[in-house]
Amino acid sequence: MAARDFTTPVPRVSEVPYSMLPAARNWERIALKWRNIAEQRRDHHLDLYKSGRWKHYYTDEEFLVEMRQAVAIAERWAKIAPRPGESVEPAPIEQPEAA
Repeated sequence: MAARDFTTPVPRVSEVPYSMLPAARNWERIALKWRNIAEQRRDHHLDLYKSGRWKHYYTDEEFLVEMRQAVAIAERWAKIAPRPGESVEPAPIEQPEAA
């Protein structure tokens, strides 16, 4: 995944014309389902790590790659499909003050 500025491609229901409401609701519902799947995958890998079961299926390097991918994908879906009430814009990065 390329590191670049990103805005959600899924329009908010409040941002679309009335005639497009059913389609916007459908897209939002589908995107949230995919986000939930990505978060479940991330949580599953975290559970594997905590329990130590990952050692039955992966080498150290393979599991590290899998875990990083699961976290990155979950974070990406959080940006693609923010839940109602979540901020779409990323928090500003604080710059250290020059002395």
